[in-house]
Amino acid sequence: MRRGTAGRLGLAVALGLGIGIGVSGGDGLRRAWQGLTGAERADALPLAQPAALQRTTTLSAGEVAALDPGEQTIIRVAQQVSPAVVLVEREGGSGSGVVTQVGNASVVLTNAHVVGEVRRVSVTLADGRQLTGEVLGRDPNVDVAVVRIPAGNLALAPIGDSDRLVVGQTAIAIGNPLGFERTVTTGVVSALNRSLRGAQLEQLIQTDAAISPGNSGGPLLDSQGRVIGINTAVIRVEGAEGLGFAVPINLARSIAEQVVTTGTIRRAIVGIQPVDVTAPIARQFGFPVREGVLVYGIDQNTDAYRAGLRPGDIIVRMNDRAIEQGGDLRRVVREVGPGGTVRVEVVRRGGARQTFSVRLGEQIVR
Repeated sequence: MRRGTAGRLGLAVALGLGIGIGVSGGDGLRRAWQGLTGAERADALPLAQPAALQRTTTLSAGEVAALDPGEQTIIRVAQQVSPAVVLVEREGGSGSGVVTQVGNASVVLTNAHVVGEVRRVSVTLADGRQLTGEVLGRDPNVDVAVVRIPAGNLALAPIGDSDRLVVGQTAIAIGNPLGFERTVTTGVVSALNRSLRGAQLEQLIQTDAAISPGNSGGPLLDSQGRVIGINTAVIRVEGAEGLGFAVPINLARSIAEQVVTTGTIRRAIVGIQPVDVTAPIARQFGFPVREGVLVYGIDQNTDAYRAGLRPGDIIVRMNDRAIEQGGDLRRVVREVGPGGTVRVEVVRRGGARQTFSVRLGEQIVR
């Protein structure tokens, strides 16, 4: 997202900075329905039926073989993974989720904003069963939640490797936009390691596969039908489309593994209150650098304070990696983990540089 466009952004669900978070609310669905003509409503009715009641078309092997190879791939992936895609509902909204294997457990991966603050959600499977799911854990910082459902012999979606993605490869999204269950859209991996400053999300996969309200929590898949991301947000700017984002599956899986094995999420922290330094802010306040993370405040009970960091310092490098914004800092901290040590280079007032060795603290997310 280009700086300065935030005020012109239209939201799917408002976060205030042009970022639509795909929870589908009842009022929003009613407004969408009321906006249709009578003929359009009639056409839409069959689509709104539960997936278990929808009619499907079966092609013979010869008919499938006659299709374009790309179409064959999409059909195969949709048939393989759709049974593992679920509808997740709570009071005030709904979203999507995907059933997969984490350790020895079969769980639903979805977004933290889909489950909200509740401990139990309604989960509807592809076969029509409606179950009560227990939210085992959620991390709003990466927008991932893990839900356990009381069922066996579940259809499972295989997990891919988001660290091996390349820009331009096929991306397929499956979800429940506005309650239309297991909708399939296609596109490509448009970019990697994107950051959404307004939502403080980073390392995201950008895709032009359509993501709409209700898609959040559903899987983003590669051409082999493997989950490469958990769909999380869409940016809508007047005159532009195709700006969807997903949490990389490797990050989501690391959170899920902690939740399943320990029941908690351990998060590394520096102990500072960070503020991104941008060129306009640097000019306004006369900072000696135009990029970095300003230490606006600091917890005096942390090793960062004991090591020598002070308010007013601007962090420009950590473990020999450039820190241009808060997402860069959070990425290094997450990789090192609680109790690890990082080398922090700061620029002080007047332009002097200094490096500190800081032991990271720990925060427990339940």
